[in-house]
Amino acid sequence: MTLPVVKFGTPVLRQKGARIDAITPEISGLVADMFETMHHAHGVGLAAQQVGHALQLAVVDVRGIKDRPSRLWIDGQDASVDAFMPLVLINPVVHAVGPRERGPEGCLSFPEIFGDVERPSEVEVRALNERGEEYHFKAGGLLARAVQHEYDHLQGILFIDRMDSATRDDVRAEVEELQAATKRARAKG
Repeated sequence: MTLPVVKFGTPVLRQKGARIDAITPEISGLVADMFETMHHAHGVGLAAQQVGHALQLAVVDVRGIKDRPSRLWIDGQDASVDAFMPLVLINPVVHAVGPRERGPEGCLSFPEIFGDVERPSEVEVRALNERGEEYHFKAGGLLARAVQHEYDHLQGILFIDRMDSATRDDVRAEVEELQAATKRARAKG
Protein backbone atom coordinates (compact mmCIF):
# COMPACT_ATOMS: atom_id res chain seq x y z
CA MET A 1 0.00 0.00 0.00
CA THR A 2 1.29 3.46 -0.87
CA LEU A 3 1.55 5.60 2.26
CA PRO A 4 1.36 9.39 2.47
CA VAL A 5 4.80 11.00 2.77
CA VAL A 6 4.81 13.65 5.49
CA LYS A 7 6.20 17.06 4.58
CA PHE A 8 8.57 19.39 6.38
CA GLY A 9 6.81 20.93 9.34
CA THR A 10 5.40 17.60 10.54
CA PRO A 11 6.84 16.95 14.04
CA VAL A 12 7.69 13.25 13.46
CA LEU A 13 10.45 14.32 11.03
CA ARG A 14 12.39 15.74 14.00
CA GLN A 15 11.96 12.65 16.19
CA LYS A 16 14.74 10.14 16.74
CA GLY A 17 13.51 6.69 15.81
CA ALA A 18 12.93 4.01 18.42
CA ARG A 19 15.03 0.87 18.16
CA ILE A 20 13.24 -2.13 16.64
CA ASP A 21 13.60 -5.18 18.89
CA ALA A 22 11.61 -7.72 16.84
CA ILE A 23 10.57 -8.18 13.23
CA THR A 24 6.81 -8.36 13.74
CA PRO A 25 4.17 -8.71 11.02
CA GLU A 26 3.52 -4.98 11.45
CA ILE A 27 7.20 -4.16 10.79
CA SER A 28 7.24 -6.47 7.76
CA GLY A 29 4.11 -4.80 6.41
CA LEU A 30 5.59 -1.36 7.00
CA VAL A 31 8.76 -2.34 5.10
CA ALA A 32 6.69 -3.51 2.11
CA ASP A 33 4.57 -0.34 2.19
CA MET A 34 7.69 1.85 2.44
CA PHE A 35 9.20 0.23 -0.66
CA GLU A 36 5.96 0.69 -2.57
CA THR A 37 5.74 4.32 -1.42
CA MET A 38 9.39 5.06 -2.29
CA HIS A 39 9.15 3.52 -5.76
CA HIS A 40 5.83 5.24 -6.46
CA ALA A 41 7.42 8.61 -5.57
CA HIS A 42 10.56 7.82 -7.66
CA GLY A 43 12.81 8.12 -4.59
CA VAL A 44 16.01 6.25 -3.78
CA GLY A 45 15.45 6.14 -0.02
CA LEU A 46 12.72 6.49 2.57
CA ALA A 47 12.84 6.59 6.36
CA ALA A 48 10.04 5.48 8.67
CA GLN A 49 9.72 9.06 9.96
CA GLN A 50 8.72 10.15 6.46
CA VAL A 51 5.63 7.96 6.65
CA GLY A 52 4.78 8.93 10.21
CA HIS A 53 6.63 6.29 12.28
CA ALA A 54 9.51 7.27 14.59
CA LEU A 55 11.47 4.01 14.19
CA GLN A 56 15.03 3.01 13.31
CA LEU A 57 13.95 1.77 9.87
CA ALA A 58 14.80 2.93 6.36
CA VAL A 59 14.72 1.48 2.86
CA VAL A 60 17.09 2.27 -0.02
CA ASP A 61 17.11 1.31 -3.69
CA VAL A 62 19.57 3.01 -6.06
CA ARG A 63 19.08 0.61 -8.99
CA GLY A 64 18.73 2.33 -12.32
CA ILE A 65 20.47 5.57 -11.34
CA LYS A 66 23.21 5.91 -13.96
CA ASP A 67 24.19 9.60 -13.71
CA ARG A 68 25.33 9.23 -10.08
CA PRO A 69 27.06 5.86 -9.76
CA SER A 70 27.22 3.85 -6.56
CA ARG A 71 29.97 1.61 -5.24
CA LEU A 72 29.67 -1.35 -2.89
CA TRP A 73 32.13 -3.54 -1.03
CA ILE A 74 31.24 -6.64 0.96
CA ASP A 75 33.99 -8.18 3.09
CA GLY A 76 36.47 -5.90 1.33
CA GLN A 77 35.52 -7.13 -2.15
CA ASP A 78 33.81 -5.17 -4.92
CA ALA A 79 30.17 -6.23 -5.18
CA SER A 80 27.28 -5.59 -7.55
CA VAL A 81 25.13 -2.73 -6.30
CA ASP A 82 22.11 -3.89 -8.31
CA ALA A 83 22.35 -7.44 -6.92
CA PHE A 84 22.43 -6.02 -3.35
CA MET A 85 19.31 -3.87 -3.81
CA PRO A 86 16.83 -3.18 -2.41
CA LEU A 87 18.15 -2.55 1.10
CA VAL A 88 16.29 -2.64 4.38
CA LEU A 89 18.17 -0.86 7.17
CA ILE A 90 16.90 -1.68 10.66
CA ASN A 91 18.77 -0.18 13.65
CA PRO A 92 21.62 0.90 11.36
CA VAL A 93 25.02 2.05 12.54
CA VAL A 94 26.89 4.20 10.00
CA HIS A 95 30.57 5.19 10.16
CA ALA A 96 32.19 7.70 7.80
CA VAL A 97 35.37 6.37 6.21
CA GLY A 98 35.90 8.52 3.12
CA PRO A 99 36.83 12.15 2.46
CA ARG A 100 34.02 14.69 2.41
CA GLU A 101 32.49 15.77 -0.90
CA ARG A 102 29.65 18.04 -1.97
CA GLY A 103 26.75 16.64 -3.93
CA PRO A 104 23.14 17.40 -4.79
CA GLU A 105 20.34 16.08 -2.60
CA GLY A 106 16.59 16.21 -2.51
CA CYS A 107 14.07 14.66 -0.17
CA LEU A 108 10.57 13.28 -0.62
CA SER A 109 9.52 15.31 2.45
CA PHE A 110 10.75 18.48 0.66
CA PRO A 111 9.17 18.20 -2.81
CA GLU A 112 11.02 20.12 -5.54
CA ILE A 113 13.63 21.49 -3.09
CA PHE A 114 17.22 20.58 -3.87
CA GLY A 115 20.62 21.68 -2.61
CA ASP A 116 24.22 20.60 -2.30
CA VAL A 117 25.22 18.86 0.93
CA GLU A 118 28.74 17.93 2.01
CA ARG A 119 29.03 14.36 3.30
CA PRO A 120 31.68 11.66 3.60
CA SER A 121 32.17 9.95 0.24
CA GLU A 122 32.23 6.46 1.75
CA VAL A 123 30.58 4.82 4.75
CA GLU A 124 30.67 1.51 6.56
CA VAL A 125 27.23 0.26 7.55
CA ARG A 126 26.00 -2.41 9.93
CA ALA A 127 22.25 -3.08 10.14
CA LEU A 128 19.58 -5.73 10.36
CA ASN A 129 17.70 -6.79 7.24
CA GLU A 130 13.97 -7.49 6.95
CA ARG A 131 14.49 -10.97 8.49
CA GLY A 132 16.32 -9.55 11.51
CA GLU A 133 19.71 -10.82 10.28
CA GLU A 134 22.75 -8.62 10.81
CA TYR A 135 24.75 -7.64 7.74
CA HIS A 136 27.42 -5.10 6.92
CA PHE A 137 28.87 -3.40 3.87
CA LYS A 138 30.89 -0.43 2.70
CA ALA A 139 29.33 2.00 0.23
CA GLY A 140 30.48 4.88 -1.93
CA GLY A 141 28.92 7.29 -4.40
CA LEU A 142 25.16 7.72 -4.45
CA LEU A 143 24.58 4.68 -2.25
CA ALA A 144 26.75 6.21 0.51
CA ARG A 145 24.92 9.52 0.20
CA ALA A 146 21.48 7.86 0.26
CA VAL A 147 22.35 5.75 3.31
CA GLN A 148 23.62 8.83 5.18
CA HIS A 149 20.55 10.87 4.22
CA GLU A 150 18.21 8.16 5.51
CA TYR A 151 20.32 7.53 8.62
CA ASP A 152 20.02 11.24 9.41
CA HIS A 153 16.22 10.95 9.19
CA LEU A 154 16.35 8.20 11.79
CA GLN A 155 18.14 10.63 14.12
CA GLY A 156 15.65 13.47 13.46
CA ILE A 157 18.17 15.32 11.26
CA LEU A 158 17.10 16.72 7.89
CA PHE A 159 19.19 17.45 4.81
CA ILE A 160 18.60 21.18 5.23
CA ASP A 161 20.45 20.88 8.56
CA ARG A 162 23.53 19.66 6.65
CA MET A 163 23.53 22.48 4.07
CA ASP A 164 26.08 25.26 4.37
CA SER A 165 24.67 28.70 5.11
CA ALA A 166 24.80 29.90 1.48
CA THR A 167 22.87 26.85 0.21
CA ARG A 168 20.38 27.12 3.07
CA ASP A 169 19.83 30.79 2.17
CA ASP A 170 19.19 29.79 -1.46
CA VAL A 171 16.32 27.48 -0.46
CA ARG A 172 15.05 29.39 2.59
CA ALA A 173 11.95 30.88 0.93
CA GLU A 174 10.87 27.51 -0.51
CA VAL A 175 11.45 25.74 2.81
CA GLU A 176 9.52 28.38 4.77
CA GLU A 177 6.58 28.18 2.32
CA LEU A 178 6.56 24.37 2.55
CA GLN A 179 6.57 24.53 6.35
CA ALA A 180 3.72 27.06 6.37
CA ALA A 181 1.69 24.94 3.91
CA THR A 182 2.26 21.85 6.05
CA LYS A 183 1.10 23.67 9.17
CA ARG A 184 -2.02 24.93 7.36
CA ALA A 185 -2.81 21.41 6.15
CA ARG A 186 -2.29 19.94 9.63
CA ALA A 187 -4.57 22.60 11.15
CA LYS A 188 -7.36 21.59 8.76
CA GLY A 189 -7.06 18.02 10.00
